[in-house]
Amino acid sequence: MRWNVLLLLLLSAVLRAETYTMTLREAVATALKQNPDIALARLDEEKARQAIRLAKDPFTPRITVGSGLAYSNGFPMSIEGSAPTIFRADAAQSLFNRPQSFAVAQAKEHARGAGLAVAGKRDEVAYRAAALFLEAERARKIGALARKDADSLQSVLATVQAQIKEGRALPLAGKQAEYNMARARALAQGLDDDRESAETSLAVALGFTADDRIQPAGEQRPAPGVPSSEETALRTALESNNDLRQLESQMLAKQIEFKGFKAARWPQADLVAQYGLMAKFNNYEQFFRAFQRNNGQIGVSLQLPILTGPAVSAQTAQNVADVSKLKLQFAGARNQIQSEVQASYRDMARAETAADLARLDLEVAREQLSVYLAQMQEGRTPLSQVEQARITENQKWIAFYDAQYTLEKARWNVLRLTGELATTISTM
Repeated sequence: MRWNVLLLLLLSAVLRAETYTMTLREAVATALKQNPDIALARLDEEKARQAIRLAKDPFTPRITVGSGLAYSNGFPMSIEGSAPTIFRADAAQSLFNRPQSFAVAQAKEHARGAGLAVAGKRDEVAYRAAALFLEAERARKIGALARKDADSLQSVLATVQAQIKEGRALPLAGKQAEYNMARARALAQGLDDDRESAETSLAVALGFTADDRIQPAGEQRPAPGVPSSEETALRTALESNNDLRQLESQMLAKQIEFKGFKAARWPQADLVAQYGLMAKFNNYEQFFRAFQRNNGQIGVSLQLPILTGPAVSAQTAQNVADVSKLKLQFAGARNQIQSEVQASYRDMARAETAADLARLDLEVAREQLSVYLAQMQEGRTPLSQVEQARITENQKWIAFYDAQYTLEKARWNVLRLTGELATTISTM
């Protein structure tokens, strides 16, 4: 019974897992739509938007109704500052409150910063999805070549074993061929494991479960275009970087907060109104010469701060320290972006050189294989030498795909820094 339950659980897990085949564009679009990190950033943005409404609340009329019904024995005293009433309505609204006005402006700036955080998270998620996609694509392509390489080495092993039986090769050659084949099999298995890990990580980055897999579709993509020069890329990166813009937003919010602290010495004016329906059994007629049941008042409450205490100066000093800290972070972020842009162009230049060398090396290996095939048909080259040439060609293909992968990833990294990655992928 226990094994049946375990088998059912295993089958249910397998049935729930799904495999999706996507292009790079589809994968990034799905990540931008479903990634949980973006969803969390949007929740923070919504919270910041609601904070604006909260800050505006004092400027909105607030009306409360209730009853202060009570029995009076003797002089009708007040309860909680109001005379006993059958029904009471109170209204209040801020007319002039400079600190609260600055609080509204600060909340709006925080909301703008939260929107910039969402945009920055989108860029981060898009690059992570693209990098994982390229990794899964590379592992799939190179894994296929590694398996082909292992099959070729299997043929070489069979040929060497036949030569050993015929006495035309030493047993050491057989052991070497067997080792080469085992190493190729292990490499192919490792690449299969890397592919599965990359496809699972890609599925999680796209908002699917860890049981799902994302397989890259076989596609021919154009090389992503990058800015023509390092100076252009740096200027674009500094203008569009969401982290820098978010730091600027935080500094502006702190400046608004500073103005709010200084405005604590300003007067405040509130509109107040009250209505009360009174009862005769509260002895009003016995102690007052005139009595009426319906009573109301409306006016303005003025407050003029005289002594504000040390809190304002302390808050101002804290604000100055916070602004100084943000300025240092801003300068550090600019320097970091500049160094990353410079490093990305150096990496891209090295990757382009490596890709050209890998292409030339592959062309040499392919030409050599063609020569050996022609010579084998003429009986001048043995089959083992041709198989070895095939193995060499496969290895050159692996190096070529590795170089192409490194180059494409370097280009996407440049576009990530300039803020153009998601837009470029969406228009491919």
